[in-house]
Amino acid sequence: MTSTTTRPVLSKDGGTDSRPGLLLGVVLAAQFMALLDVFIVNVAAPTIRAELSASGAALQLVVAGYTIAYAVLLITGARLGDLLGHRRMYLGGLALFTAASLACGLAAGTGQLIAFRLVQGAGAALMIPQVLSLIQRNFTGERRVRALSAYSAVLATGAAAGQVVGGVLVSADLFGTGWRPVFLVNVPIGIALLVLGARFLPRDAGTGPTRARALDLPGLVLLAAAVTLLTVPLVLGQEQDWPLWSWCSLGGSLALLAFFGVYEARLARRGGAPLIAPRVLRLPGMGRAVLWIVVAMGVNAGFLFTLTLHLQGGLGHSALRAGLTFGPAAVVFGAVGLTWRRWPARLHRVLVPGGFLLAAAGALAIGGLLADGGTGGWGLYPALGALGAGIALAFSPALTGALASVRPEDAADASGLLATVTQLGQLIGVAAFGTLFLGAVDGPGARNSADALWTTMLVLAVASVVGAAAGPARRAR
Repeated sequence: MTSTTTRPVLSKDGGTDSRPGLLLGVVLAAQFMALLDVFIVNVAAPTIRAELSASGAALQLVVAGYTIAYAVLLITGARLGDLLGHRRMYLGGLALFTAASLACGLAAGTGQLIAFRLVQGAGAALMIPQVLSLIQRNFTGERRVRALSAYSAVLATGAAAGQVVGGVLVSADLFGTGWRPVFLVNVPIGIALLVLGARFLPRDAGTGPTRARALDLPGLVLLAAAVTLLTVPLVLGQEQDWPLWSWCSLGGSLALLAFFGVYEARLARRGGAPLIAPRVLRLPGMGRAVLWIVVAMGVNAGFLFTLTLHLQGGLGHSALRAGLTFGPAAVVFGAVGLTWRRWPARLHRVLVPGGFLLAAAGALAIGGLLADGGTGGWGLYPALGALGAGIALAFSPALTGALASVRPEDAADASGLLATVTQLGQLIGVAAFGTLFLGAVDGPGARNSADALWTTMLVLAVASVVGAAAGPARRAR
């Protein structure tokens, strides 16, 4: 039996001979759809609560169950793709995600909706790590860099787009279905992607683990337990005012992560197959790239979450208007993420720290413009664009640089690692900055909310400056 590899026939310029653009479009569309589902439910939450008479705790699990399952199983999904085939796991995860989306849209009560959201998150976790792995294995050279830039653009624009699409669908109340279209919209898209994926994704060359890459079940259990103990309090602790169990859970997560590291190191010394190959962790610049990705995604998620709270809770905007406010940040993020490689080469090493500084300036401008409790006027949109551009410059070159020297056989390890830290960065951002904002709100009213937002934006700017202080990036190859 041979280990799973996807070995396309490469053209001279590094793409696949079988329509690489279609391959990329298929996998990135699924990436966008799965990411959209992290955020699209946020704006539908009040309607779900009203129509299903959901308790506060149940509503939290409807929103967070997807995220918890998604984050916990990402590494597992990456390893299963390496063992069973990236095409097979992508299509299987997509089918599970699509079926669970249908079930969510038809759920008759909160218990069913929570269960189906967990299944939906599991489907995404099986599908999403294969996106980076398929890019790594089917693109090389400049085509890989362009594909990774598109991946980066999709990754963060999906967050803002989730707010917009959720607002549109809930406000439209299609055929009197209320919140249900936020889930049902995935069904026709998922079916179309299944058909296209079966047609255009390269077939897996083989399946079945060898001793060198056997499934590390103890490592999977340890890591899943550690990530569960980390994500559950990050997602639920804020709403419950950080009870004792949340801090015990976070402490237990750190202990399990340390034990996981010791176990994996010993396994590698014995010649076994650790969950993440040590050589991936030792790649030049990987540690710093992980830090940049966590900070960039934390700042992005914290900005989206707290500004949404201010717009809807403080200023009383509708879900649709609040969602559309993020349009400039999403558009600029996507444009910058797709074009930064064309900028002068002498600038590439300073794009990441420069991006963080631009994001800091954007956060300060947004906080200042909204500090009086008003809407900020037209000046708000350039500030939102500046923050979007800054996060794009911080994130996309960091991700591309981290993957520049990853070998195809290590694609699953790198994909699972970077997908997980991206998700954890978003969770940490929402938990940390959301807690800061909510704790700073001193009573109802637009002015009180604006004061809390200004404090939060100051701290977001400080976090961005910390990211900039990590130094220049490795040049992506």
